[in-house]
Amino acid sequence: MLKLKCRMFEESKKSTASENIIITIIIFLVMFVVIQLAESLIPSIMSNSELKQRIIAEGTTDIKRSMEISVDVMMQPKYLIPTLFCTVFGTLISIIYCRFIEARHLSSMGMRKKKAGIHYLQGLLVGFVMISAAALLSALFGITEISVSSSVNWRIIGLMLVGFLIQGMSEEFIFRGYLMNTLGGRHNPWLAVIISSTAFSLAHLLNPGFNLLVFFNLTLFGAFAGLYMIAFDDIWGVSAIHSIWNFTQGSFYGISVSGTGETDSLLRTTAVSDSVLLSGGDFGIEGSLVTTFVLITACVPVLMKIKKQDTSVNK
Repeated sequence: MLKLKCRMFEESKKSTASENIIITIIIFLVMFVVIQLAESLIPSIMSNSELKQRIIAEGTTDIKRSMEISVDVMMQPKYLIPTLFCTVFGTLISIIYCRFIEARHLSSMGMRKKKAGIHYLQGLLVGFVMISAAALLSALFGITEISVSSSVNWRIIGLMLVGFLIQGMSEEFIFRGYLMNTLGGRHNPWLAVIISSTAFSLAHLLNPGFNLLVFFNLTLFGAFAGLYMIAFDDIWGVSAIHSIWNFTQGSFYGISVSGTGETDSLLRTTAVSDSVLLSGGDFGIEGSLVTTFVLITACVPVLMKIKKQDTSVNK
């Protein structure tokens, strides 16, 4: 089996993290709940009044409908943008935990100065190409139709870009910089990639449209992100990929990001096919077979880079 080696894992071995994998996972789950509470506090306070009014007005007691109303309310820019900005707490809490509880050096999370800017810019390009490939292939095969938006709110789109740059980085610090690297320093690196990728996917369990293919695709994205991070031995490139993937999907192509609904965008993508497997259904293009193909294809050059590095080290 291909060996996954990187300085991050070597540095993580020096941490005070438990060697018991079950305890490590339980601690992560506790930390994840803390992060979710911290990230959602301000947006919840802001949207609470309107959400209550909407639910009372409909007189619904159905949990599913209440969740749909919640998504609809939170997708308004006045709540969505603060929500994205508040994900900075995920990054900060992950850093504080790893640095002061696990006693890990920040470089063990992938926070390196060397080539940080180059890797970030490269990641922006890679992420844009990947999600664009999925969007354009869907349009090419008649699964979706892409049109130009009749009106564009540039201020909203600009704020969404900044918000997604924060949000994408936050999820990478939580699931890769923290969870994957903690596990990778103590256990088999492949197991670290698998567990962190599965955790990342399950974190979207309550999103509208979540199904088995969505679970597989998000796990696959997590695996790609983990392998990419290992290949370049820092967190900057994969943070950029994640951020621009979400921004381009939602604010450029006008596709629902992980089932959260549509927002202001430069283009508008509409599903033509009735097949959920092809269009992704309510979850959006991330839940489609087209995205499965794109992600599998993207993993190939990353694995080749890791193999090449392993070969050169062993010569």
